[in-house]
Amino acid sequence: MIYVGIVGYGTIGSGVYEVLGTNKDYIAKRAGEEVAVKYICDLRDFPGDPAEKLITHDFNDIVNDPEVKVVVETMGGLHPAYEFVKKALESGKSVCSSNKELVAEYGAELLALAKSKNLNFLFEASVGGGIPIIRPLNQALTSDEIVEIRGILNGTTNYILTKMSKEGESFEEALKGAQDLGYAERNPEADVEGFDPCRKIAILTSLAYGKQVDFEDIHTEGITKISKEDIIYAGAMNAAIKLLGSSRLENGSVYAQVSPIMVDTDHPLYGVNDVYNAIFLRGESLGEVMFYGKGAGKLPTASAVAADVVDAIKHKGTNIITIWDKEKIKLGDFGEMTNTFFVRVPAGEKEKARELFDIRREINAPAIDGEFAFLTSAMKEKDFEEKAAKLNVISRIRTAF
Repeated sequence: MIYVGIVGYGTIGSGVYEVLGTNKDYIAKRAGEEVAVKYICDLRDFPGDPAEKLITHDFNDIVNDPEVKVVVETMGGLHPAYEFVKKALESGKSVCSSNKELVAEYGAELLALAKSKNLNFLFEASVGGGIPIIRPLNQALTSDEIVEIRGILNGTTNYILTKMSKEGESFEEALKGAQDLGYAERNPEADVEGFDPCRKIAILTSLAYGKQVDFEDIHTEGITKISKEDIIYAGAMNAAIKLLGSSRLENGSVYAQVSPIMVDTDHPLYGVNDVYNAIFLRGESLGEVMFYGKGAGKLPTASAVAADVVDAIKHKGTNIITIWDKEKIKLGDFGEMTNTFFVRVPAGEKEKARELFDIRREINAPAIDGEFAFLTSAMKEKDFEEKAAKLNVISRIRTAF
């Protein structure tokens, strides 16, 4: 019998307890041993809950019990999650976490600590919820150089943009609907301003290139400025607007960003709607591959955590090599990054825009008057900003076509 301690009994923690119990026979076959939860650490009591008798308020009960071999951290946030995870590893227990904030900030350090103890720090559920992406990056794709990662990494913003596109709702209307359904928090800043997908693309980029990428260094924009008019123009181009986290290898430098991007019907991410996530990878030899599924939710995410628990048990006494050094990647200067842009300006500035930009297509949209809209050729970010500063730009959105 292998005993597990769960730290944090919220949505994901309770889901892990449920999955480990409901699928215990199947998990035992996969792990090679029976698996049971012995403790659940939380500040709260849960009278009447099936796990009521397992609740402890003292993390040391888990750390000091030699029968507990795996700790599941689903409490979220940086502190005290970092201190608890570090203490668990130092005490000889492998750790499985769904905490993107923790992994983005301390992933390299905790992986190094786990390696030094011949343990494992696993975090499949920290990106993409139930979508397997960490393990493929760390194992199945290790023979190829990843040249691009581009993904819909936040279900809340994807739901909002889908509502705006499919049902003509405003940003404010779609956000309220997301909050009413529980997809968005009352304070949705981490989602709508792009901070959540920023941490996730930092994790993926760190794993792809084997060195630390600090999320604070990534250029990040959210979706709060996307208007109904932008959606109408996208429709006129047979395109959709998605909030994408992306990184790519270009001329020997790694560039990363989070921002709204227009994708056309030829792009694999075009048809990813509602709360679904998808991660598109391009390898030097592999070519293009995409991972798709529910990126959040209690049971999909808990399933990914439970799979990590099985992996930790199967590799008891063996560290799973994960290359993620503490040494930082110096990201390429964002101003040097090449993108293409969709731009809207007042109709009176049409000729000036034509003089400033290499325009590859002019866009007309039904029911929108008094504007001139166009697509630029590929250009550096700094060059676009310099030219755009000479116009009264109503809106600009990067494109993937």
